[in-house]
Amino acid sequence: MAQTVNRLQGSWTAEAPSRFSHVDEVRQLCGTWTKGHAKHVDHKLEVMDSDPSYIATDIPSSFDARTHWSNCSTIATVRDQSACGSCWAFGSTEAFEDSRCAATGEDILFSTYDTAGCCSGLMCGFSQGCNGGQPSSALRWMTRTGVVTGGSYFDIGKGSSCKPYEFQPCAHHVPATSKYPKCPDDEYSTDCKAGCSESSYSKSYAADKTKAAQSFSLQSVEGMQTAIMTTGPLAVAFTVYADFPTYKSGVYTHTSGEALGGHAVEMVGWGTEDGNDYWLIKNSWNEQWGDGGFFKIARGTDECGIEDDVTGVKF
Repeated sequence: MAQTVNRLQGSWTAEAPSRFSHVDEVRQLCGTWTKGHAKHVDHKLEVMDSDPSYIATDIPSSFDARTHWSNCSTIATVRDQSACGSCWAFGSTEAFEDSRCAATGEDILFSTYDTAGCCSGLMCGFSQGCNGGQPSSALRWMTRTGVVTGGSYFDIGKGSSCKPYEFQPCAHHVPATSKYPKCPDDEYSTDCKAGCSESSYSKSYAADKTKAAQSFSLQSVEGMQTAIMTTGPLAVAFTVYADFPTYKSGVYTHTSGEALGGHAVEMVGWGTEDGNDYWLIKNSWNEQWGDGGFFKIARGTDECGIEDDVTGVKF
């Protein structure tokens, strides 16, 4: 697949992934129900850019939330969903914590495990932990129920947050190391406990819950840009094809391979590279995948449905 992409000399460069031996391993991580999926729920969130006056008149040619809000280290922090189809919980929780930091200046990581395990049932579009969900449901849940603090697997035992992610990061794209061992063959499963997993954390689970004021959707490129530069990064979903795991650099467009499933990520900016307009996206396959854990994907053409399912939050 990587050889095919590079031979075509398109807008991006591929690299054969050592993490994935078969596309089925990639399917395991694609746990988002995109529009058209039988389990997708339309929550009828307010469409912010349905009113033309919402669109900013001074949209710049490029924007990077990591540098615009340089005090928010959470935006640049790349996580790892491990062997769990919880991408929907990552894209949503990251959009929540980064938009909150943009609004308040408080640089706090929130719990992707709380989202993956406890955002379920009717309140959360019947999301199912490692077995799938949708970021719009999760952000809506965060406005009603809230989410607790929680860092990565490596924060377990520090007592610095309520509920760190319980699954160890693993080698998605590079040879196994002591930090990133080989991912397990079987997928993990989540559970919901109304309590902090860190016994030494200073707050109770209930007291640690934080809510957003409103979740909303967007339908236009200009609306998405306006939201990113005013309220913060967005949770987006797209279709992953078999060539995507080989991404290394450049502006991704689907070049070859079958559809593997829906994937949720965080949109943090945009720009133009070699004449190709792109969205800047943070993935959840650790920083050793892709371009430091990030990737660029074509902007303005709804590449792989990246502009179809877009959700944000206000504080």
